[in-house]
Amino acid sequence: MEPKEVLLTYLERAREAMLWKLDGLSEYDLRRPLTPTGTNLLGLVKHLASVELGYFGEVMGRPSGIPLPWFDDDPNLPANADMFATAEESSEQIIELYRSAGRHTAETVAALELDAPGRVPWWGERGEVTLQQILVHMIAESHRHVGHADIVREAIDGAAGMRPGVDNLPELDADGWHRQYDDLQAIAESFRPDPE
Repeated sequence: MEPKEVLLTYLERAREAMLWKLDGLSEYDLRRPLTPTGTNLLGLVKHLASVELGYFGEVMGRPSGIPLPWFDDDPNLPANADMFATAEESSEQIIELYRSAGRHTAETVAALELDAPGRVPWWGERGEVTLQQILVHMIAESHRHVGHADIVREAIDGAAGMRPGVDNLPELDADGWHRQYDDLQAIAESFRPDPE
């Protein structure tokens, strides 16, 4: 494989893994926040779609034309508006936004050489970049958020793994997982500080 194809493949694998984390869930489970900062599955997808459109769009001089109103300078917008779906945004819209971002990325990668220059204004002095740097950055960003999605999905219904048919986990039944959990909790308890 050519270097561009290798990089694009890793980014596409992250996208497929992220979308797989949504499979079979209700609208409620797609949207519900499961960390103190509100991390939720549909928000992770919306965020990744948004940043991918920015990096492979404006940064590389190839705007997608897809509006991202949650990035507008509107003081009425909530903080982190790219990290959750509003009541008016359907899961289908967010998923299609992510797929559109992927198509736009593929077009940008096909159109440019790896050393094509770009500019990331929000990176300040280190904002002069190449397509290769942006690909690597988005691979890292995407896989980081797929890791978040792994944990959120496991908290929802216990589903875990890398992709359909390849969970990359030890073969344990429910009792085995409970025993391992209890063993780990016992180890952690042995390190609990004494109350003063």
